[in-house]
Amino acid sequence: MSAAAIQVDPPASASAGAVNPWVIAILVAVASFMEVLDTTIANVALPYIAGGMGVSEDEASWVVTTYLVANAIILTASSFLARRLGRKPFFLICLGAFTLSSFLCGFAPNLNALLLCRILQGFGGGGMVPVAQSILADSFPPAKRGQAFAVFGVAVVVAPVVGPTLGGWLSDNVSWQWCFLINVPVGVIALALIALVLHERPTARAETRRQQQGVRFDTVGFMLIATFLGALEVVLDRGLEDDWFGSSFIVTFTAICALAFVLMIPWGLTRRNPIIDLRMVATRQFGACFLVMLATGAILLATTQFLPQLVQQDFGYTATWAGLVLSPGGAVTMVMMFVVGRVAAKVQPKYLIVAGAVLCGLSMYAMTNVYGDLGFWFMARSRMLLGVGLPLIFVPIMAASYDGIEPSRTDQASALINAARNTGGSIGVSIVSNVLTHREQFHQSRLVEQVIPSNLQYQDTLQRITSFFAGHGSSLAQAHDQAIQWIGQQVQAQASYLAYMDAFWVLMLISLAAVPLALMLRTIKLGGAVHVGH
Repeated sequence: MSAAAIQVDPPASASAGAVNPWVIAILVAVASFMEVLDTTIANVALPYIAGGMGVSEDEASWVVTTYLVANAIILTASSFLARRLGRKPFFLICLGAFTLSSFLCGFAPNLNALLLCRILQGFGGGGMVPVAQSILADSFPPAKRGQAFAVFGVAVVVAPVVGPTLGGWLSDNVSWQWCFLINVPVGVIALALIALVLHERPTARAETRRQQQGVRFDTVGFMLIATFLGALEVVLDRGLEDDWFGSSFIVTFTAICALAFVLMIPWGLTRRNPIIDLRMVATRQFGACFLVMLATGAILLATTQFLPQLVQQDFGYTATWAGLVLSPGGAVTMVMMFVVGRVAAKVQPKYLIVAGAVLCGLSMYAMTNVYGDLGFWFMARSRMLLGVGLPLIFVPIMAASYDGIEPSRTDQASALINAARNTGGSIGVSIVSNVLTHREQFHQSRLVEQVIPSNLQYQDTLQRITSFFAGHGSSLAQAHDQAIQWIGQQVQAQASYLAYMDAFWVLMLISLAAVPLALMLRTIKLGGAVHVGH
């Protein structure tokens, strides 16, 4: 491996010109916030969408799946398209498509039209986020990149937290259509302002055109990678609902996913200009960053989806209060993003990532003590601890992933890192869904073994609860039936608690798996030259 230290003089292709680069950072972060928000905002609105469209909730769940699949597919082509069209034009096209499709989603007359609009929305949003990240990388000098990525990190980490709360409130108090229409005014304003303030230097445009001369779009590579990621998203998102390999649909998509994966490796490694340079993932620095981002996406999306589900299902919280459980953690995350943005210029990324992974693991460990008497602030505190840990991973990992990457390949790096975050989120949600389903069945079967007439503890409990209901006005026969029903409910509740404990144990192990990966990262020069290696 050869390596050389070079000084990257930003901006490379998209720059602020006379405009303060922080203005650009805020604008692209706002646009990215709306895109990432749409990965979770529709989840809680599915019952409302199903009722409004006259379809089942299972059919309505394709509203989420199609968006994720479209996101995964366009990520693979975003690097080439950004270079061919220019980052600014491509970003504006994606933002315009996302805004227009959001408007069309709000007025879709039926489910098929809504799914078509969600696909267009996924294409627009999926292309926008990696380009936003590479714009930030090239608009700021290395010493400032940590702070710039902190602004972007607020969008990517906080948006999934805000999504369920905002989606539930809009669905309850306005209508589910506003889960999509809310993007329109923000998108239009962002579109106009970005068109005004974001400039590409003429020399950068000329350099991009020179680099693209004779470079053809890798159609076969695009089809293979898009098929792999798209099929993987379908399998992960639909597997549990369709009974995994008991379903011919899941078996077919698994076979397609595996075949595309087997074919894309040799194809990508032997092309001169592949659509995605898979060799980057094989390097120590970027490969470790890629895997850590997979784990980060899994923790972020899984906890965001299942913590509200836990408090609603087992603690009787409303949708609004379930969202509020996440809110203190979101506030801590926003503050920590900017703190870590400053610290990242002085501390090696690998040490920050280790600290963040340990804190995330401690947060998940705290949640393994879940039981029925826990209050709001126990849940909120565990989420706040997670809110401290995630920025310690997210900001350094984005900065570290660009170390050793030539400026001409920052778009590919952005695409791969965002693909890792999206895919990791889907993997995390799928793993936790399966753990909850199968472990709840396991624990319930074990607990039921003790609920038998010959068990003295069962007899004593049945007698006490029967006396309780009889003392509150029920006849002896009614009290006996009520006692049996109450015991059954307790068995089910305890099985659910135990299943969530197992799920949080799994998430803790995923968090701690990032520690050895982070220690693999090389020491980089802070606030100065960018290390480029092959």
